[in-house]
Amino acid sequence: MADVLLAAISVGWRPNSPPRVVARVCHPLPANYGGLMMAVIDEVDESRQLLIGSEADVLAAMIDFYRSTLLRKCQGLSPEQLTLASAPPSNLTLRGLLQHMTEVDRYWFEECIEGRDLPPIYSSDSHPDGDFEALDTCPVDAVVERFRTVCESSRRIAASHSLEEVVHSSAYGRPMSIRFILVHMVDEYARHCGHADLIRQAIDGEVGY
Repeated sequence: MADVLLAAISVGWRPNSPPRVVARVCHPLPANYGGLMMAVIDEVDESRQLLIGSEADVLAAMIDFYRSTLLRKCQGLSPEQLTLASAPPSNLTLRGLLQHMTEVDRYWFEECIEGRDLPPIYSSDSHPDGDFEALDTCPVDAVVERFRTVCESSRRIAASHSLEEVVHSSAYGRPMSIRFILVHMVDEYARHCGHADLIRQAIDGEVGY
């Protein structure tokens, strides 16, 4: 049996345009997974980078690549391992990264681009770093499901706007293009996937994409 499954799906669809297709890889559990713990994430449908395409499509595919890379770093781990700060003196955890990127994704796409007024999910005025540090507010599988739901919403929003559109960001206090937002999202995910690399390797030695 093949150890990976290839599939093709439509991504980045916009009205009056043909669907664009990108290959995705369905990863099995890591080789060193012993089956002795209850894994929160058993399988990750990982987007591949789009090497040829429009600017909007390449940016959207790169963001999706990093979203799935973050999930891949959490794959096969128990709730306890996902909340383990395994790379001291940093207090970063894989769960904290998922929570943080859920809020980041939701802020830029739903609040900035769509103009919605939404309360934070994990952080608050009294605990501004709650997305990283509040690790017991709900079951970790709910954290994963919320991350996936927010990412799907962000995909739909990005697909319905052009890169040239200008929106207002309360975080920057000024107008900015959606092009900047997508580039910034690549920056955000790449930075935190690097953190996830170190955290995961310190937990069980797992390395790679």
